[in-house]
Amino acid sequence: MAQALELAGIELQCKPNNTAHRTADFGFGRLIVRRGSRFTITVIFTSRGYQPESDKISFTVETGLAPLETSGTKVQFPLSNSLDENKWNATIVRNGGSELSLSICSPANAKIGRYTLKLLCTTQSQSTMFYLGQFILLFNPWCPADAVFLDVENQRKEYVLNDQGLIYRGSRKFISAIAWNFGQFEDGIVDICLELLDNSLNCLQNQDEDYSQRHDPVYISRIVTAMVNCNDDKGILLGKWGPNYSDGVSPTTWNGSITILRQWNKLSCQPVRYGQCWVFAAVACTVLRCLGIPTRPITNFNSAHDTEQNLTIDSFIDENGKLVKESRDSIWNFHCWVESWMTRPDLKADYTGWQVLDPTPQEKSEGIYCCGPAPVKAIKCGDVTQNFDTPFVFAEVNADYVSWLLRKDGSKEQIMVNSRLVGQKISTKAVGSDDREDVTHNYKYEEGSEEERSVFSKADMKNKLLKESEKTFSIKVKTDKLNMNGTDFKVSAILSNQSSVAKSCRLIFCAQTIQYNGKPIKDCAWKDLDNVTVGPQEVKTESLQVLYSEYGESLTEHNQILILALAVEYKTEEILVARKVITLQNPELCIKIVGEPVQYRDLTAEICFTNPLPVNLCDGTFLVEGVGLTDEQRVPCPIKSITPGQEVKVKVEFTPQKSGLRKLAVDFDCNKLKDVRGFKNVIIRPMNR
Repeated sequence: MAQALELAGIELQCKPNNTAHRTADFGFGRLIVRRGSRFTITVIFTSRGYQPESDKISFTVETGLAPLETSGTKVQFPLSNSLDENKWNATIVRNGGSELSLSICSPANAKIGRYTLKLLCTTQSQSTMFYLGQFILLFNPWCPADAVFLDVENQRKEYVLNDQGLIYRGSRKFISAIAWNFGQFEDGIVDICLELLDNSLNCLQNQDEDYSQRHDPVYISRIVTAMVNCNDDKGILLGKWGPNYSDGVSPTTWNGSITILRQWNKLSCQPVRYGQCWVFAAVACTVLRCLGIPTRPITNFNSAHDTEQNLTIDSFIDENGKLVKESRDSIWNFHCWVESWMTRPDLKADYTGWQVLDPTPQEKSEGIYCCGPAPVKAIKCGDVTQNFDTPFVFAEVNADYVSWLLRKDGSKEQIMVNSRLVGQKISTKAVGSDDREDVTHNYKYEEGSEEERSVFSKADMKNKLLKESEKTFSIKVKTDKLNMNGTDFKVSAILSNQSSVAKSCRLIFCAQTIQYNGKPIKDCAWKDLDNVTVGPQEVKTESLQVLYSEYGESLTEHNQILILALAVEYKTEEILVARKVITLQNPELCIKIVGEPVQYRDLTAEICFTNPLPVNLCDGTFLVEGVGLTDEQRVPCPIKSITPGQEVKVKVEFTPQKSGLRKLAVDFDCNKLKDVRGFKNVIIRPMNR
């Protein structure tokens, strides 16, 4: 009678397995592999080795707190003669003495998450179950059978393995890039991402049903968009759009996702204060890349928030040219979401590819604040019947902007329809470089083209397609190409008369500080001119001076000012309106690296800032962070009060832990100036070279 096998040890071979599965950046302290690909372990027995003629071996993998075979969260499988990559199975690589090397493969549609691996050995006399260890299973964009397969290697490196990147903000004419530390491979982040799934409403309400769907990137990505905001659940971030962030962290201060995720975990799933759209999007990007879903942040300039689902954004102006809040519709000067790559077998048409996911809490979807995945292909062709939330995303990039005059008696008069304003310069970081890639063509046909209007008509479910009228009398707003924060500047209203008769009008010209989501704050310049006459075929310009002394106190951290010009022609009572958002530019931080950039060797960053404002700045703080370079460091300004034009310098020491191209991101904030940004690319040479 054969002696029972006894387990002496197990080698999960984390280093070769993680390296082969492209999870080496998580480290080698645990086994983290991707589904649909084999990994190898070695089982070590004590008294004797495995004898195939007398020992029958099978395996069990389990995920979840209550694994069930019926849910696919518990799978038992025997040894096989060869590996089949379509199911859980194992085969012997080498049987030598007391060591048994095994190759195990998961199917490309396995549930992702934490797994326990067990071995059952049965001899003639008894059966013994051995606990072999735990591993984490992730999506696999390198596996053709996986629903997230992406068949371009440099895109996989960018959208899955790159732990740093750029996010675009500002306005369509003044696009700025900020460096962001996604940090999906940093210590503990993968556990936090899985904890996020376990704290979703779906999991808390029915864990078995939730775990049974964790093979599906459509399901997982939708859970992530719901859990990145905390509006309905134990989600990560609480959104706030000013003005006071004293009980938390201003959204513009964050340099990356790592601190946010760790803080949420440390607070036992209490929300982190505060986020705005690019923070929500960046944290979602971190979680999705960590889980293995190719993901990239997207910025849409002049992004529509259509609350009535009629594909129009209504803006009301009173007879004095001031914005009036008569509608919940709005135009965000920029709005960020993410795109994730996956197949869509749940949809009839071929809508595989990039899917929009938006974790910013704007509108509810199926009762909770989440958005997507909405196929980008469906958005471009106006197929708004497809899941999920395609009509909302279509409006974000395609809605018509309609201006109305609200008269004193309460009556409303349509002034203008602009079908070109919404959805411009849709941007993401280019693959393998810091260039901006414009992806507007993925979302829509060229503005004003027959295809674009045809698609809009197809999607216009409430049949309110509006037409822009041709005008011989027009108005537009012009500004300088670059306006610096802290300076006085001039804007111009340009009246153009293409008719054969003179036009006489009243011109109201004003400026007001706004939030980046379009909400007005305070008037900061005003001009009301009677009897402005523009002769036949004449162009006349009127200017407006905008003073720092008037806008400085109410300017938000996004530095945005709305310029509005309203002209009322006396004879015909024709009304013209023009608008432009100005983003005032902050000075750039100057960052210099001192020392030889070698892994594990001390470096110093010298950071220089010059006060651009005509007032003193107090309570300054530099926030410095870089994945693979340094954890978040807060450095107080060495000078209590920085006078106008004064330069300050600080030095920050750090020791790079990772080689390759790294980004050191720096943010400076003080009492009267927020969100002064800079980043420095540093190439760190490996220590062994």
